[in-house]
Amino acid sequence: MGNWRKNLRQVEPYVPGEQPRSLDVVKLNTNENPYPPAPGVLAALGELGPDSLRRYPDPTCGVLVRELAARYGVGEDQVFVGVGSDDVLAIAFQTFFHSSQPILFPDITYAFYPVWASLFGVPYRTLALDADFRIRKEDYCQPNGGIIFPNPNAPTSIGEPRSFVEEIVARNPDSVVVVDEAYVDFGGESALPLVSQYDNLLVVQTFSKSRSLAGLRIGFCIGSPELIQALNAVKYSFNSYTLNEPALALGTAALRDEAYFRETVEKIVATREEAVERLGQLGFTGPRPLGNFLFVTNPALSASRLFQDLRKAGIFVRYFDKPRIRDYLRISVGMPEEMEKLYDFLGKYAQ
Repeated sequence: MGNWRKNLRQVEPYVPGEQPRSLDVVKLNTNENPYPPAPGVLAALGELGPDSLRRYPDPTCGVLVRELAARYGVGEDQVFVGVGSDDVLAIAFQTFFHSSQPILFPDITYAFYPVWASLFGVPYRTLALDADFRIRKEDYCQPNGGIIFPNPNAPTSIGEPRSFVEEIVARNPDSVVVVDEAYVDFGGESALPLVSQYDNLLVVQTFSKSRSLAGLRIGFCIGSPELIQALNAVKYSFNSYTLNEPALALGTAALRDEAYFRETVEKIVATREEAVERLGQLGFTGPRPLGNFLFVTNPALSASRLFQDLRKAGIFVRYFDKPRIRDYLRISVGMPEEMEKLYDFLGKYAQ
């Protein structure tokens, strides 16, 4: 037996939501958009020629960067794209978080943050959410090597106003503040307008949720030209060809259909609001949601047992066996008919 095992990196990995093989299930566990991508996306797929697969993709991702810059009214030198927002965030960790001071993020948040911090050797400190699962902005006014948090947060679906984010950014001029806006299109208030005022702010978004392209893996961020230049330097140091040519073409097509984007987002929000009411009638409560998911508890039911019983019935939701939230379930917003199956099951289950 060799001694190579002693040199293995020991990391506790992120555990993604289950992806059941069967299509005959109600899948409400990974916050995917239940609606198909914009019609122009499928049209663009049919227009791809053989060279889009034979040749390397554009390392600058120019066509998508230009479209994003035009869509959000920023310079092309303020846009960075990656293989899903997870890739963008991971590169941000490697680029900006190199201080001896710990980075700061909430104790209840996206579970990938501590994984990246451990993987890249970044010291970190988690800050407790308050009793209502809200971020306390005053906690982020302490020495740090960087700050990151989702807004709306996950898994709580709680969002804070732009003024809240601005106060954190303004009080930390010597740190890069990364705001993860994966769910902002469903009712949150984006911090993007602040980018022109603060050169230490990086706003990250994704095509996986509101644009129905989780299968393509497209993420992006917007920040000052200096931040974007630094991200590109790290990216080109280990993988210059990130997004493939089909992803660039299809992502660009999705951005060009604003009407469809708005239509599907409005449908999801309407279904979410109905879910708040219907689940409330069944005894479930939770924070006011601003994402495409709900975070709910029922004092009369065991969340762990309900999670397992839902799964046996072919209804997949998310359960986190962690302090403070092990009595909660996270439920993605599905199609209305899928949500009806959930309500029907819960109504009978509660009896």
